[in-house]
Amino acid sequence: MNQPELDRESTGRLYVTLSGLPLFIELGWPFHQSGSGADFSVLHGDVRLAGSDGLHAPVAVNLSATVREVLPSLAAKDVEGPVINSLRKEVDRRQLEFVKSGKRVPVQFSSRYYDFKRKRWVFGRATNEQISTLLARKVFWESWLRGNQTSIADPIDALYVESTPSEIEQIGQGLAASGLVSLSGEWAQASPRLLAQADQFEAERREAQAQLELKHAFEDGRRRA
Repeated sequence: MNQPELDRESTGRLYVTLSGLPLFIELGWPFHQSGSGADFSVLHGDVRLAGSDGLHAPVAVNLSATVREVLPSLAAKDVEGPVINSLRKEVDRRQLEFVKSGKRVPVQFSSRYYDFKRKRWVFGRATNEQISTLLARKVFWESWLRGNQTSIADPIDALYVESTPSEIEQIGQGLAASGLVSLSGEWAQASPRLLAQADQFEAERREAQAQLELKHAFEDGRRRA
C-alpha cells in the first residue's frame, strides 16, 4: 500500500476498534435536551472510517435517564471516554453503517455497557494479545495517516479493553522492545518495521469493513423482502 499524503488536518481523535477499523471520532459537545419533547439528552457526533475515501456515520448519541443518574456530570471530562467507547463497541457489533452521506443515526448511550453492581463501565475484557494488536494498529494508523505520535497509555483505550493505563503502557513497551514502535514516555511513533506492515493493516481494515457492510446489506435485503 502506497503511503498517502499526510492528513494532519483531520478533525477528531483517532481510535481503533478491536475488529481493526481506524476511526476519527468527532463529538459536538455539549449534550443538549432533545427537541422532540422526549426526556433525554442528545450529543451529535461523526464517526469517520479512516482511509475509506469519505465514509462516515453521523450519530446522535441519546443519553438514557438511567445512565444520567450514574454520571458525575455531562461535561466532556466525565463522559467522553464512555461515549467514545460505546461508539466503538457499536462498530464492533456492526450496528453502525458507514456511508458517503446520510442522516444522523440514533445511538443509545444506555446501561448496556454499565455494570450497576460493580458501578463501572464494562466494554469487554481484552486479552494481552488483543491489546497489543490494538496498540500496534493505533500507532500505525496515527503515524501512517497523520505522521503523529500517539499516547500508548490513553485512559479511554484502557476503559475500552477493561484494563488500566499502566497495564497497557507495559504492553506498549513490549512493542517497543520488539522494534515496532519508538517510545518517548507514553508517546509512541511507528518504526519503519511497523510501517512496512502497511499492506497487512490495510487488508485487516478492508476485511473488517467488508464484514460490517455484509451485515448491513443482509439486513437491507430482509427489510425489502
